[in-house]
Amino acid sequence: MYILLAIISFGVLIFVHELGHFLAAKALGVKVNEFSVCMGPALLQKTVGETTYSLRCIPIGGYCAMEGEDEESDSPRAFTNAKWWKRIIILVAGSFMNLLTGFLIIMLVYSSAVAFNNAKIDSFYPNSALEEGGLQVGDTLYSVDGHRIYLASDVSMLFERVPDDRADLVVLRDGQKVCFPDFLLEKREYEDDGEKQMLYGIRLGYEDATFGRLLKQSWYGCLDFARMVWMGLGDLLTGRATMNDMGGPVTIVHIMSEQGKTAATTAAGIQNVFYVAAFIAVNLAVMNMLPIPALDGGRVFLLLVTTVLKKLLRRKIDPKYEGYIHAAGMILLLGFMAFITFHDVWMLLFKK
Repeated sequence: MYILLAIISFGVLIFVHELGHFLAAKALGVKVNEFSVCMGPALLQKTVGETTYSLRCIPIGGYCAMEGEDEESDSPRAFTNAKWWKRIIILVAGSFMNLLTGFLIIMLVYSSAVAFNNAKIDSFYPNSALEEGGLQVGDTLYSVDGHRIYLASDVSMLFERVPDDRADLVVLRDGQKVCFPDFLLEKREYEDDGEKQMLYGIRLGYEDATFGRLLKQSWYGCLDFARMVWMGLGDLLTGRATMNDMGGPVTIVHIMSEQGKTAATTAAGIQNVFYVAAFIAVNLAVMNMLPIPALDGGRVFLLLVTTVLKKLLRRKIDPKYEGYIHAAGMILLLGFMAFITFHDVWMLLFKK
């Protein structure tokens, strides 16, 4: 059930992304030739008005094919003949819809909460190194090495990423920011829930779940997910993470399924799957805006470049060249996705 739910979640996120492009194009008067969910040969097709709606057989991606998207067109409603700002809105609309979907899913997951944990220090364990360093009960942890603390879960995550257990820590105290440069974030051994554990020695508080706090918590959840994507990319570039830490659709479906199966109840399992789906939605929003050919961000980047060159050179640049760049980027992207999928299957079958 959870595997099926995960696969359906993927399909919905793809549909929502392409729907964003579709709705923006229709609203701004750009002709849409085909609206397709998934790739490959068509399973179902139906033409309504000027647009063909398709469901294809390979569950990776999808597209909203607009008139003149990668080639010249005489149609006044072609994508390339639309004003540059309209084209940017259409390209960004897919990621915006994914971000909005992630936000709404998080709201749905959090809607049953009666209270939210926060980053305000409620108490200290005995002999806490953080208390010895100058922190006080009532301080709200604000940032670690410049990284904002949005959620209570950010505290341990950001503390763990600090090199040499020292960081520039900022807290809110009586409405004012108090800075602790080169602050020691030392773990010590404590007994918690009957087990000895290495802990930072602080207990965080909570606040009642009002509608305003639900909106705030959901928005912070989106920001937190987006930051996790950027941190993951940074870890790959710096070598902190390796290919074995990466995962594609197969791994994501497996994780979503495991999150569902290991939950105490079916309701909790479904909530867990939805929470991962929210992360994937925000992930898609961020990744699609990277300036990589074939992705929306790459299209926006090249659109801005060609618009500037057009202003400088006083001549229109043939869009077919941009089409060549995006086609090459799509081939590389599909090849990378195939590699990641093979890697996913290999890790699931043969990892220790």
